[in-house]
Amino acid sequence: MRVLYFSKDYTPHDYRFLAALAETDNQIYYLRLERGPRQTEDRPVPPNIEQVLWKGGQGLFEWKNLPRLLWDLKRVIRAVKPDLIHAGPIQTVGLLATLTGFHPLLIMSWGFDLMQDAERNWWWRTATRYTLARSTFLTSDCETTRQKAIAFGMNPNHTVVFPWGVDLNHFTPKNWSLVTDYSFTVFCNRSWEPLYGVDVLVRAFVKAAKQNPELHLMLLGGGSQGNLLRQILTNGGVIERVHFGGQVSQTELPRYYQMADLYISASHVDGSSVSLMEALACGLPALVSDIPANKEWVTEGFNGWLFPDGDVDALAAAILRAYYRRKSMVKISRAARATAEERADWKKNFQRLLDAYEMAIRLNH
Repeated sequence: MRVLYFSKDYTPHDYRFLAALAETDNQIYYLRLERGPRQTEDRPVPPNIEQVLWKGGQGLFEWKNLPRLLWDLKRVIRAVKPDLIHAGPIQTVGLLATLTGFHPLLIMSWGFDLMQDAERNWWWRTATRYTLARSTFLTSDCETTRQKAIAFGMNPNHTVVFPWGVDLNHFTPKNWSLVTDYSFTVFCNRSWEPLYGVDVLVRAFVKAAKQNPELHLMLLGGGSQGNLLRQILTNGGVIERVHFGGQVSQTELPRYYQMADLYISASHVDGSSVSLMEALACGLPALVSDIPANKEWVTEGFNGWLFPDGDVDALAAAILRAYYRRKSMVKISRAARATAEERADWKKNFQRLLDAYEMAIRLNH
């Protein structure tokens, strides 16, 4: 099978998909829509993947270039002669692929495209409906995003839920026998953008840390809210108890999960969060906002805890409760790892994507 994998940029997620596809018997061609301002994946495109050069992929995508890109994408399709196009996110890459008229077209939702972008304004809602109505098949990472796609007109019989999952051999459980009775580290590696609620987390940490001197916070990554987060922590008098780890490679990332005692995501909108699945795989108890997608993964008191989305006071109280329950974390940790093994195994879940390819091709005949 000749597959044209068409994505917005080159991210760790793209690397993971391409690396897995490279190990199949399929011929994979990779096309990127843009080259963002920050290179988020430093590993080269995997061997056996043919990267296609075209008019796009040189800088940020701009709508004014849509006609030129559409013309060149049609040229690429004529040259590659794919049996299937795998495209996403929906309103940019997916829309462009749809406008070529090519089938079979498998659209892969990236979560944010349905949970956030689809509701931006009239144009984005129209682009979402147009693309889904003309797609052969859709993969989404959780039931929440699947239902959103159906609400926008996607045929429910032409969808599959495919949690992207994690490498369970790379993300392994921490050794709880090494945990001290005192210091307690809260961990978050979500982007510092309003969507992900890291500002909610740091406000809650300030409240909790003032009541308990043993609490520490470890933040990875960065984003537009960097100055705001540091100001909140400084004004709260707890910034000396915060470790800013910056950007961490995928190779080093498991070690950070294993150094922590509690994973927190205060995201306001999400699909099946890969970082949440990584935490579960590492046996790290999770405390997450009670948005629908998180509730598909975290069961209160079983493998973690939930708090009302955006509620700083409730999150602060939940952090303190987790600290006082730290001696019973082993049971929660085992349940977290079991959840990952059952539902977040990348090697098993990836097969669903290959099955979706086959279904899309059959639907087109």
